[in-house]
Amino acid sequence: MERVEQRSSLAWFLTGARGIFSLPAIMLMLSFVGFCSLTAQAGIPPEQVVFMTGIVWALPAKVILVSSVLSGASLATAFLAVTLSSVRLMPMVAALVPELRTPKTPTWLLLVLSHFVAITAWVFAMERVQQVPRAHRATFFAGFGITLVATNMVLVAVVYRLVADFPPVIAGCLFFLTPVYFLASIWNSARHRVVYLALAIGLVAGPLFYWLLPEFDILLAGVGGGTLAWFVERSWRSRKEVGA
Repeated sequence: MERVEQRSSLAWFLTGARGIFSLPAIMLMLSFVGFCSLTAQAGIPPEQVVFMTGIVWALPAKVILVSSVLSGASLATAFLAVTLSSVRLMPMVAALVPELRTPKTPTWLLLVLSHFVAITAWVFAMERVQQVPRAHRATFFAGFGITLVATNMVLVAVVYRLVADFPPVIAGCLFFLTPVYFLASIWNSARHRVVYLALAIGLVAGPLFYWLLPEFDILLAGVGGGTLAWFVERSWRSRKEVGA
């Protein structure tokens, strides 16, 4: 244990960086190949795609932005759509930051690191951060997040012209790998039945709201499914307490 504590900050940064060879990172890179095919077929210049990869980090937000541009939506509409999509990341940040923070961790560092919180980084960090001494957790996560973003920016720049002729179904399948992996990871790591219930309700409500209100389907399925699961869980607990 003492050897683990004595490792330098650089060593922990490099340990996080080596996470680029983990399953979550590889799944994300494959998804970015699919996204790159989408942008190439849409005629978006490669330099803009690389910039988008680094700045608009969450992949679904990038897809929404590209779709908004292609549909001729106004800048305000695209901004609102991307913002609503990114709101879902706030609970992930709220869950991860307490695991990274120490009394000496500056606020500005946590704000910078929050930029790297998306599905892949969150799943990777939550599975491994408990094994890292608290004093080095921010460094560990920075190593993974920075490496993951930089690698995908390079990947997009390299494969942009190679995947321009991909059939849309292949690009779609590659892009879909990340949410499927995220769903499987959450289901496998869940410790409370309310999580299973929320996922089940969301899977049912998603297609339903897409049919009824396609502009707000993800938002309504997420908020509605989570809220309903919370109320059901509260009801179960109340009945259990009364029965006891």
